[in-house]
Amino acid sequence: MNTLILPQRFSVAPMLDWTDRHCRYFHRLMSKHAVLYTEMVTTGAIIHGKGDYLAFNEEEHPLVLQLGGSHPADMAHCARLAELRGYDSVNINVGCPSDRVQNGMFGACLMANPQLVADCVKAMQDAAGIPVSVKTRIGIDDSDEYQFLQDFVEVVAAAGCKQFVVHARKAWLKGLSPKENREIPPLNYQRVHQLKQDFPALDICINGGIKTLATACEQLQVLDGVMIGREAYTNPYLLNQVDAILFDDHRQTLTEHEIVRQMLPYIEKEMQLGARFWHIARHMLGLFQGQPGARQWRRLLSEQGHLPNATPELLLQALHKVPENLS
Repeated sequence: MNTLILPQRFSVAPMLDWTDRHCRYFHRLMSKHAVLYTEMVTTGAIIHGKGDYLAFNEEEHPLVLQLGGSHPADMAHCARLAELRGYDSVNINVGCPSDRVQNGMFGACLMANPQLVADCVKAMQDAAGIPVSVKTRIGIDDSDEYQFLQDFVEVVAAAGCKQFVVHARKAWLKGLSPKENREIPPLNYQRVHQLKQDFPALDICINGGIKTLATACEQLQVLDGVMIGREAYTNPYLLNQVDAILFDDHRQTLTEHEIVRQMLPYIEKEMQLGARFWHIARHMLGLFQGQPGARQWRRLLSEQGHLPNATPELLLQALHKVPENLS
C-alpha cells in the first residue's frame, strides 16, 4: 500500500478561480518551500473535458493536485494521470460546501460517508505511487461534535491515508454560500489540536483564518503543517518571509519590484501562447499592500488590465506608481 506523505509545513490553499497556474508561478517567486495547490479540478473535467486541466509550470513544484470526485475508479484514474504528469501529490476535496459540488456528490458532503472516502483513498493509492491526502472540515450541519470528526478520520486513515488538512470550521451544506462558509461558522483550532493528540501518527495540517506567519509558528508547535488561503492571495508578499521564518532558509529574497520584473518574461511568453494579460496580472494586485502607491498600482491595473489590448508595458506603468526605495 502507498502510504507516502508530502511534508506540508506550509502550504497555500486551493482556491477556485484564484490558484491557477499563473498565480502559482507568481507565488513560487516568493517561496521555494511552500507547497502549492491547484484549484479543485473535478474528475469529470479531467476525464471528459476538452481542455488540459492538468497543465502546470515546472517551476511550481512542490505541487499538489486537488481532486473533486467520489467515484473510486475515476479518482484512481485521475491520480494515475497526475502521477504521470509529474504532480508531487494528490488531495481529495472533502471540504467544499457549494450546491454544485454537493450535486456531484463530492466536497464537504462526503464527510457523511467516510467509507466512500476511504474507498477512494485506497483506489488512488493502489493506482498511483504519489502521496494521497484528504482536505476536510471539522463537521457538517448538525454533525459537528468531535466524535463525528474523529470517526471520519479513523475510517479514512484505516484505508491508508496518513495526511489530513483540516479547515477548522464546520460547513453548513444548506443556507450558507461558499463565501459565508469561510467566514460565519466559528473557528475551532482546539478540535484540530485534539485530532493530532488522538492520532499522533497522522500528519495533521490546519487551515482557516490564519493571517500571519507568527500565528503559523504557534500552530506548528502543535501540528505538522499550516495552510494559508485568502491572506496569501490578497497579501501575497507574505510568502516572501516563509522560507526564512518557517524553513530557516535565509537565501536572498526578491523585492516587490524585482518580482514584477521577473514576471514580465513569463507574461510575454504566455501572451504569445494565447493568454490574456489580465489572466495573469489580476493575481498581482495585492503585491504592494500597505505601501505608498499601492492604491494607484491596483487602480491602473484594474481599470486597464482587463482591456483586450493590455500588454506587459502596463505592468511597468503601474510599477512606476510605487516608489522603489520604499520597497
